[in-house]
Amino acid sequence: MIELENVAYSYGGGELLSDMSLSISSGAFYFLTGPSGAGKTTFLKLCYGALVPTVGQIRIFGNDVRSMSRDDVAVMRRRIGVVHQDCQFIDHMSVQDNIALPLAVSGNKTLAEDANIKELLAWVGLTKRAKAFPPELSGGERQRAALARAIIMSPDVILADEPTGNVDWEMSERLLQLLLELNRMGKTVLIASHDLSLIRSAKSQVQARVLRISNRRLQLAGANL
Repeated sequence: MIELENVAYSYGGGELLSDMSLSISSGAFYFLTGPSGAGKTTFLKLCYGALVPTVGQIRIFGNDVRSMSRDDVAVMRRRIGVVHQDCQFIDHMSVQDNIALPLAVSGNKTLAEDANIKELLAWVGLTKRAKAFPPELSGGERQRAALARAIIMSPDVILADEPTGNVDWEMSERLLQLLLELNRMGKTVLIASHDLSLIRSAKSQVQARVLRISNRRLQLAGANL
């Protein structure tokens, strides 16, 4: 689904990531770990086409990111849901409208989609907060709303950047269960996280592949985390 071949990325004159090769397969579950500043967010941005590699080739759903047409980009963005680390919302819009925003932008918002939004709000446990505004949400509620917004277009791949970084362990487990459920539905999931307890919890429930960025390179992490 997403293929990296000898990829490197430089920023500000220095190489941040180097010689990375990986094939992200359909229906798989991945963790990406590594110390702060190792380049996890940059790696995710390369995976969804927000950045273009300095060296090497990235293919997303068979298309080279360097030669994607506008239509290719539009299709790609519908098929990849991203949960950003900073969870940006439009503060004057309700939670429900923020979650539905990708549908409205794409022109797909219909009465049927309204029913889907209500179902999605129930799935992430935010039915009672549907009319609230983002500044009124707790950290855990914001993360669940961010996940709902990322999957509203029913993407094939979910990329989550530190989705449990600002919540307690109970909420981390709740978010993990939502992501595991998506994976059981056939979605490919890649989570960037430095939380080893979360990774261990996931590995006890699913066959998760753990990747680590170390010294600018991508490595397969060992069994003992």
